[in-house]
Amino acid sequence: MAERKSVAEAKGKTSIQVIERMMDLLDALARSNDAVNLKRLANLTSLHPSTAHRILNMLVEFRMVDRVEPGTYRLGIRLLELGNLVKSRINLRQEALPFMQRLHQELHETVNLSVRQGDEMVYVERLLSDRTAMRVVHLIGASAPLHITAAGKIFLVEDGAEKCRDYSERTGLPVFTKNTIRDLGALTKELERVRKLGYAFDNEEAEKGVSCIGAGIHDDEGRLIAGLSLSAPSNRIDRAWGLRVKDVADQISRALGHRLGVKTA
Repeated sequence: MAERKSVAEAKGKTSIQVIERMMDLLDALARSNDAVNLKRLANLTSLHPSTAHRILNMLVEFRMVDRVEPGTYRLGIRLLELGNLVKSRINLRQEALPFMQRLHQELHETVNLSVRQGDEMVYVERLLSDRTAMRVVHLIGASAPLHITAAGKIFLVEDGAEKCRDYSERTGLPVFTKNTIRDLGALTKELERVRKLGYAFDNEEAEKGVSCIGAGIHDDEGRLIAGLSLSAPSNRIDRAWGLRVKDVADQISRALGHRLGVKTA
């Protein structure tokens, strides 16, 4: 009995070792834009060439790796198929919620998730402040113009100067409070600050007495797809939270498959 158990444990360890070596080979192929030969792969993974060859043959059989020519390999089309399947099943709200919850528990302020629809940001998820003095007019499903929200400013930065000018002319930059940005010159200066910081502020521009900090969320192709923001009464907001909001937005982006610093054309 003990002998059979020992054999089973040994087989289990061997299987795990094979999986680890397989992942090492896939990672090595992923780091190269071109096909890689067997000798190079063995060196990169510290595997004996015969071991690497045996595992690669198995990966080729399952279409995880393509054999370009004898002894040369690249990632296989099956990975693309699986990646597209995973992507199609990703739910932004579902992926973002655990990160939003941690930010909410840490700072005890309202945390929002919003997406762009045309010239507005639409709120799709929200965790309310546990401090009763908090009141924000935007509810889930509600919308607000881009230029009055922290998350909206992130999208305007992404648009660039020409599209931002078009937005200004098209919307007329409607005013909501005395702090609302109301001309293109002021908006351009604000967006330049946002670009340098990597996150944005709403300084009582949407509602008097309420300020907001926002950062962008990107998908696996590097596209800006949503905004994460934190709302609080202006007398309670800490501008140093900007780095924390951006960090959490980056964590959500990574959960969606985004590699920071990598953006597709």
